[in-house]
Amino acid sequence: MSNNEEKNAHDFVKSSSVSNYNDTNKSKNSILKNILISFTSGIIGASLVLGLCFYVPAVKDLFVSDSSDDNKTKSRNSKIFTSEGSVNTGIDVSEYSGTAIEVANKVLPSVVGIEVNFSVSSNYRTFFQERSSTSTATGSGVIISDDGYILTNNHIVDASSSSSSYYTVSEAKKVVVYLYNEDEPIEAKIIGTDSVTDLAILKIDRDDLTPAKIGDSDSVQVGEFAMAVGNPLDLKSTVTSGIVSGLNREIEDENGTMYTLIQTDAAINSGNSGGALVNADGELIGINTLKMSGTGIEAMGFAIPINSTLDITEQLISTGKVSRPYIGISGIDVTEAYSRYYNLPVGVYVAEIETDGPAKDSDLKPGDVILEFNGKKVESMSQLNKEKNQCEIGDEITLKVSRENDGKDEELEVKLTLIETP
Repeated sequence: MSNNEEKNAHDFVKSSSVSNYNDTNKSKNSILKNILISFTSGIIGASLVLGLCFYVPAVKDLFVSDSSDDNKTKSRNSKIFTSEGSVNTGIDVSEYSGTAIEVANKVLPSVVGIEVNFSVSSNYRTFFQERSSTSTATGSGVIISDDGYILTNNHIVDASSSSSSYYTVSEAKKVVVYLYNEDEPIEAKIIGTDSVTDLAILKIDRDDLTPAKIGDSDSVQVGEFAMAVGNPLDLKSTVTSGIVSGLNREIEDENGTMYTLIQTDAAINSGNSGGALVNADGELIGINTLKMSGTGIEAMGFAIPINSTLDITEQLISTGKVSRPYIGISGIDVTEAYSRYYNLPVGVYVAEIETDGPAKDSDLKPGDVILEFNGKKVESMSQLNKEKNQCEIGDEITLKVSRENDGKDEELEVKLTLIETP
């Protein structure tokens, strides 16, 4: 090999070695660079996660659990992420339970059990003597003053509506009250009753009672917490809870009396009548009065709104009765079916005019059909009485009536001044 050829070969080997050395260095540098980038990215990512955990409360609650018993007790709210990414706040069931316990402890001392004895006499005599027996009715009541006044339902203490052609139920012979956590009954006196609102007032000789806190039934909302307290089926001091299911429910009883009531799904059974319906603050918002029962009916109880009882309660305590305005007629409901059959307008048919009422001195006549009361349409005696009872004694009212005249119906207005119901 010549010197030139040897030099070229040497230069080639040297060049190849340098090239391989540079490629190796580049490969090593690339690996180190990737490791450094990955490590740096990891640190940055971890920092972001920690930052979110400690500076965004919603995320912190998901990743960091607080082992402090005090904080667990204080914080009952839980954060839940929805599919849209928003955060909903859920309430632990322990809060509901705590509310119910607190309300029950607050209200139970203000609710009493009531037991009433009646005499029941047969309307048919045997060969030897008239048959008679004693009947007992039970219910509940709510203490409304520390000196012994108790609000309850009229149908508990007044069984006159239970009489029939076969037997007669007398006035209550004896009424006793059972206070919370006391075994001995206390005799009570009936201060006043009102069948129209199904309310009554009792009085016992005690001055150390715990009255219920009166709430505002006008502010009650559908869906809010409700608890019924009473003595269903002779089970003393029973509480049932639920919600307010409806407001201003117009319910007609078996006697045709219309009530405007609060509906609840808190269980109300026989013996609960006269008991308390309270809100989440333990405030009295209603007096439990009836329930719907039958096949396919569940959890439909009703209570008299407490605001509608305030004036009635005051009158019963002060005078023993409720003064209401009086028209002085007997009427029959003209329903759609009667309207088609008898060719009469829908309204209230005046069957009779009483001799001691203002209708006698007005232009109203038997056979008239009352269509409106002070401009408001009426289709039944219940509606007529509801409108009338919102007036004051001495008010002048206007009735629109339909009257047959020479085979034709004509409408006219009749004015009269309301007096107190005899």
